[in-house]
Amino acid sequence: MSRPRGEREEGEEQSGGRERQPPRESCVRHGSSVVPPRPAPRRRRYPRGVIDTHCHLTFPDFEGRVPETLEEARAAGVDGCITVSTTPEDALEALAVARRHERVWSSAGVHPLYSDRIDPDDPHAFDALLTAARDPKCVAWGELGLDNHYPDPPRDLQDRVLERQLEFIVRSQPEVGPDARGLPVIIHCREAFDDLIPRLRESGLDPSRMVFHCFTGTPDDARKVLDFGSLISFTGVVTYRNAAGVAEAARLVPDDRIMVETDAPFLSPEPKRGKRPCVPAYSRHTAEFLAKLRGVGFEDFERRINENTERFFGIPATSGPAAGGSPA
Repeated sequence: MSRPRGEREEGEEQSGGRERQPPRESCVRHGSSVVPPRPAPRRRRYPRGVIDTHCHLTFPDFEGRVPETLEEARAAGVDGCITVSTTPEDALEALAVARRHERVWSSAGVHPLYSDRIDPDDPHAFDALLTAARDPKCVAWGELGLDNHYPDPPRDLQDRVLERQLEFIVRSQPEVGPDARGLPVIIHCREAFDDLIPRLRESGLDPSRMVFHCFTGTPDDARKVLDFGSLISFTGVVTYRNAAGVAEAARLVPDDRIMVETDAPFLSPEPKRGKRPCVPAYSRHTAEFLAKLRGVGFEDFERRINENTERFFGIPATSGPAAGGSPA
């Protein structure tokens, strides 16, 4: 997530809801003959569906409309998503959403901009995270990390919550996940690479099982993450004309270290920039942009990011052939 709940990106507008669909055509009679309806335009079909690896379906933008949001995504060829938590309570809410929908998974973590929602010295502050993480539908810790973009919560509080949370995860790893490695970790890092990477290294957690989500740093920042050994995930920011540095960074990431996300309801990609809410369906726009940016065919890029998603999160990246076209 890129900003506190309710804060808009500059230029974002509230969505007016779903567009009204035209009525279904029927046969029209002319005299004694029957004129069949005009065939619908053919939609592109892809053998697999993209996974939106990071969105926030528990946010107010999606209240009462998660099923239609997922159906819209499926129609666009986005076959599933991971709804990421920001607080211990939100981890349980995200898990409840994941349990209700086959192609939705969740995470368990405290976002740095929500550090003021818990007491890091409370020995039970993170208990709800473990409750969520023990469920098979919870596939990652996080998002967690540091954010130097906003003055609040203050960095000293962010630091304490991060330290306690990492200690808690290290202790809890034997109790969660499909194997002895435990769960991977979703990292939030905004303008804090030099501060955060040493903290993560000191934790002893495997950096190859960390993904730096919503990457908005420089090419040098990307090199630091890659040298550390982690994956990098890109949102619609990479499509923005004023984010050339992020696009340059995206060219540097090896094929086996890149993923795609929306961070919905924030950061709608081009050509939907400014529309709120961003929705999981839009991850296809970002995936198609990245494929073109990296000079590869979309189907090859889609196959690669699905392999990365399956390997990192341990989830099947597709439930079967996806009848996906370009998102509306």
